[in-house]
Amino acid sequence: MRSTMLNGFDKIVEERIKKALHKGEFENLPNKGKPLDYSDENRIPEDLRLAYKILKNADFTPPELEMRKKITQTEELLEGVTDVKERYRLLRKLNFMIMRLNSLREGKPELEMPQLYHEKIADRLAKENAPENDGEDHA
Repeated sequence: MRSTMLNGFDKIVEERIKKALHKGEFENLPNKGKPLDYSDENRIPEDLRLAYKILKNADFTPPELEMRKKITQTEELLEGVTDVKERYRLLRKLNFMIMRLNSLREGKPELEMPQLYHEKIADRLAKENAPENDGEDHA
C-alpha cells in the first residue's frame, strides 16, 4: 500500500532501491550494521549549534518530526487493514495528519506532503472487496 502513496519520482527511486537490494548491492557497505554518526556539527550552521545541542540534550523532538512518525505509523497500520470502512477511517485520519503537518510548515508549498485521495481509494477498495461482477469491465 505504501508504494501507491508515492509520487512518480519516488516510485522510480523506490524501484531502483528494491532492484539494488535484490542484487545485493548494499551488502558490503562500509560501517554496515553500525549506527549513523550524527555528531559532526560541521553540517549545522555555527549560530545554531548551541541551540541544537541544548535541544538534543533535552531529548526534544520537533512537532514536525513527531507528526511524521505518526503518519508513518498510520500508513503501516493501513497496510494491514482489510475492512473497507476501517481503511476509509484511517485514510481520513491520515489526511488530517498530513494537513496538520503541512500547516506546521508555514505555507511553504514546495515542502507540503500531498494528501491522499481517500474517496478514490475507498471506491477502489470497495470494488476489490465486492463479489465478482457479471463479466463486465468497468475500468
